[in-house]
Amino acid sequence: MEFYIMLIHLAGYFSTGIICPIFISPIIKMKKENKQKPNIYQGEINRRNFITKSAIAGIGLGALSFSTASAKRAESEREISNLSKKRKLGTLEVSAIGLGCMSMTSGSYNPPRSKEEMIPVIRGAFDKGVTFFDTAEVYGPFTDEEIVGEALAPIRDKVVIASKFGFSFDNGQRSGRNSQPKHIKQAVEGMLKRLKTDRIDLLYLHRLDPDVPIEEVAGTVKELIQEGKALHFGLSEVAPDTMRKAHQEQKVSALQTQYSLAERFPENQILDTCEELGIGFVPWGPVFRGFLGDKFNEFSRFSEDSRFASVASFTPEAINQNMALLKLVREWAMKKDATPAQISLAWLLHQKPFIVPIPGTTKLHHVDENMKATQVKFTSTELEEFRTAFSKIELAGVRTMESALKDQ
Repeated sequence: MEFYIMLIHLAGYFSTGIICPIFISPIIKMKKENKQKPNIYQGEINRRNFITKSAIAGIGLGALSFSTASAKRAESEREISNLSKKRKLGTLEVSAIGLGCMSMTSGSYNPPRSKEEMIPVIRGAFDKGVTFFDTAEVYGPFTDEEIVGEALAPIRDKVVIASKFGFSFDNGQRSGRNSQPKHIKQAVEGMLKRLKTDRIDLLYLHRLDPDVPIEEVAGTVKELIQEGKALHFGLSEVAPDTMRKAHQEQKVSALQTQYSLAERFPENQILDTCEELGIGFVPWGPVFRGFLGDKFNEFSRFSEDSRFASVASFTPEAINQNMALLKLVREWAMKKDATPAQISLAWLLHQKPFIVPIPGTTKLHHVDENMKATQVKFTSTELEEFRTAFSKIELAGVRTMESALKDQ
């Protein structure tokens, strides 16, 4: 029995979606010597015959239709890729995922770690592609900035450091909000000393002081930027109207607010306002305090002195109710050959190109895991499917959508 195989070369077609000329190599005549071949061979021949017949049919029709090519190209464009390792907060370029350093010394969600433990984590994060490091004077207080400053001193010009002001301290303890201009300038002097630097790349107002108009705060930061002590201005946990007022006085580069698959209130006007004004968005708690990283389960309980015990979403009842979301995230992690934390971070990255999550950790292998979330891809169809599924889950202990319109 004789048969023919036609070798078809479709130059670049499947990668670009553009119809290219089809070149047919000389027909190779082959002799089938044995009618009884293994099933694998038969399967291979069937696949070859399918390709051959398809190609011949295509030639007979002249070419694959342009509409088919357009459809493939459109589908390709709908597939959103996060392979880019850089993003912009306003005009400030940073890694697509930053490192939140709060938990290193603050004792908020885990025991404080030593300088000897944390400096290798921070420097190791830089080696893994992190260029954006987030801290604040209130973390510790003060000790977190000291560790971040010492860790980044040798590579200072290669990284972006963000810190925050907005509180008064008495005897080393936070004593209330304070954004008086004089206090802001004093706070920044302390930051510069602890961070071992001459400028703060992104200077945030940590929480709004109800006694100081936001325009006055923005004006003070504007002076610090003119002096070169700060390079960019950021806000945290404020409403869209407050963002607008501040932005009119001094350009705001970033807003830092909680946002995750569980805490979705920023989708009520906050993200839209950021996009309109050209403000980057930095989600804190992007893995929902570790819950969406599969750190807890329905049997998790916390001692009275743990901060988790005071968080509404971590009561036994709330955890049990919220497990439905974690189970869904686990399912998507299986589909994508990823971890639940990577799915949670990748979903955020797919929402807007100006979103830069800052997951916190004290372990370098978690930094590596988090950074690989940039390699997880979702198509627009998958994103719609995912949202449809999690939108049906009623969560406990999370903020209301209406809370997005109030300063926190």
